[in-house]
Amino acid sequence: MQASRIGFIGLGAMGLAMGRQLLKAGFTLAGYDVRPEAVAQIADAGGRGANSPADAAADAHLLFVMVFNAQQIEQVLFESGVLDALAPGATIIVCSTVAPPFVRDLGQRVKQAGHHFIDGPVSGGVPAAQDGSLTMMAAGEAEAFAAAEPALAAVTGKLYRLSEEPGVGSYVKAVNQLLAGVHVAVAAEGMALGTRAGADPQVLYDVIRSSAGSSVLFERKVPQMLSAEYDPPKSSVEIWVKDLGAVLDAARDLRFPLPLTSVAHQLYLAVAASGHGLDDYASVVTFYEDLAGISVSGQVRQEVE
Repeated sequence: MQASRIGFIGLGAMGLAMGRQLLKAGFTLAGYDVRPEAVAQIADAGGRGANSPADAAADAHLLFVMVFNAQQIEQVLFESGVLDALAPGATIIVCSTVAPPFVRDLGQRVKQAGHHFIDGPVSGGVPAAQDGSLTMMAAGEAEAFAAAEPALAAVTGKLYRLSEEPGVGSYVKAVNQLLAGVHVAVAAEGMALGTRAGADPQVLYDVIRSSAGSSVLFERKVPQMLSAEYDPPKSSVEIWVKDLGAVLDAARDLRFPLPLTSVAHQLYLAVAASGHGLDDYASVVTFYEDLAGISVSGQVRQEVE
């Protein structure tokens, strides 16, 4: 198949799991990450550990990019020799969550370099990446999808082809991140309020889980608040500082106000500043715990009179 030679740049928890799914599906894959241990893990899974982004992209027909932010995408694609290393007319899929205007411009630049482009952010977290059931919100030309379809089938459970114009997928992902980030922040606020009022946090969780105030993220993240187990993170506070910042940038570009997202972004920023940036984003509850001298988890904290 055309996309049988795949390069993969960015082997974090999500990227490494996606790479393993591609190898399991029978693709030839070369993977690169700035962390040598991640490169070793993709090699142990049957891939080739690359020593640079250009090495991972060498003669590849398809390149996945799953790095942290727009600056890293810029460095990988335009400052590391990747575009020249790819096979002619290759397809690049950017799965990172970044500002849609950046992705829109990125698609044009990749096209000018003679390659195809798919704006392909994903949702579902590490568990979905591990079993190949990610949701991808994708935008790109038909020729790009034709080349990438077999590989995308290996890593996604649901693939939404939203537009031929790059940026549309990232706008839809922005909506998802807006909702997810605000949901977890308000779940923390509600749990902290109930705890401050004297309710047993576990009972409070059980009540809300069976009531109209519940949500998928309430049920998934509040148990971490109850246990105070934030390491290793499934998704860190710093990621949400970055993602909600990208959402706000996208809305600013559209001249659209997002007051709730702005407040949630400030909460995550405050928690990151307090030293929890690398913890799971459920630790946003620590903002309220420290403010009110309470403990949703039951751990001892100084009481506020």
